[in-house]
Order: sequence, then structure tokens, then C-alpha cells
Amino acid sequence: MRSRFGYHEPDAWYEAVVDRLVKENCTWLEVGGGKIVFPGNRSLAERIVERCRHLVSVDPSDNLDENRFCHEKVKTTIAEYRSERRFDLATLRMVAEHIEDPASALASLARVVKTGGKVVIYTPNYWSPAAFFARLIPFRFHQFFTHFLWQTEQEDVFPTFYRMNTRRRLRDLFRRNGFEEVGFMYLGNCTTFQRFRCTCFLELLFWRVLRGLNLKYPENVLLGVYEKT
Repeated sequence: MRSRFGYHEPDAWYEAVVDRLVKENCTWLEVGGGKIVFPGNRSLAERIVERCRHLVSVDPSDNLDENRFCHEKVKTTIAEYRSERRFDLATLRMVAEHIEDPASALASLARVVKTGGKVVIYTPNYWSPAAFFARLIPFRFHQFFTHFLWQTEQEDVFPTFYRMNTRRRLRDLFRRNGFEEVGFMYLGNCTTFQRFRCTCFLELLFWRVLRGLNLKYPENVLLGVYEKT
């Protein structure tokens, strides 16, 4: 159905960007790595992990124990992470919305990313409907809705803060820490009701209509790339 509409999921865009940035023998820091690098694309995850020299996954969650892709696991937050190693690439896949103290997180990234290294942020837009309702609904009810819509397990649901979830906010945070934005996209996210075929069709139809009018799909995610200067 997505193919017929000419639609590609945001995950696919993120995976393509990371695939291009993971060079031979590079060092890679995955922030909030959880159980797997690319939950929906295991084969690509295996290929690019083999390509890089060293992959460190930093995550305070016990989900990290199940990660079989990274070369090194560090069970902590990015704000508290300390290392003598310097990385060519850092990625934050659906992590930024969970960061309570963005200033400390960015200061830590600035310490461990090499000059010329890049950080990829993939996160919901603060102004998207899903993020809006997530801020309104008490956290104790989040697991009910995420399980109903996406079959998400309880151990994969974490508190959200949305303190670095606009383009302006991200650009300001990174500039203060010696980074420049070198790539950015708003990606329409037609996966909210993908569990049901009829609602998936309606999402895609609405996306196509808005695209034809050159309008942004309201439910969207941010994909930004920032280079250490």
C-alpha cells in the first residue's frame, strides 16, 4: 500500500542517512540503543555494524542487556557518559524526546564527538499531534495507547519531556556546543494507525493530498544532521 502511494516510512530515511555516514572503520556512539540498532531492518543493522570499527551503545535501560549488535555496552545516560574514545558518528534514534536535561546531553556529545564528526537526531516534532497528546496524557496511561496502536511492550515505554524537539531548539543547542546543522528534514509519519488497514489507507491518502498541495503532513518527525566544527 505504501509503495502504491509512493510513501517511505521515516525509519527508512533515518536508516539511509546512517548507512551513508557509517564509513569503513569509523567509531560510532549509539545513544539510547536499546535492544537493536534498527528495529525494522535487522539485515541492514548487521551490515553496517560489521562495517564500523567500534560501536558503543549507551542506554540506562535494562533493554541494553538484550542488544547483540553493539561492541560495547554502557548502562548510563548520555549526560553521564565519560570516555577517552572520540567518535566519528553519534546517533539518537527516538531518544531526544526522552532527554530531561538537553544542555548536559549536548555538552557530553561535544566532548566525545571528533571535530568533523556528525550527530544524527531522529525524533518526533514537538508540534505533531502525537507529541501534543503525549504531553497531555499522564505517563501512566502511555503504555495502554502505545500497545493498542503499535503493540509496544511495557519495557519499551519511557517518560517523555520534548525539550529538544523543534528545529530551532536543536539548532540552538548544537550551535552552543560547537556544531553546525548540515542536513535537516521534516518527514511525514503515516504510521500512527498502521495497525489497521483502513486507517493506514486514510493516513496515506491524506498525506498524498497534502503533498499535492505542497503542505506539510501534520504528524511528522525531525531528522537532523549536525557536524562538530
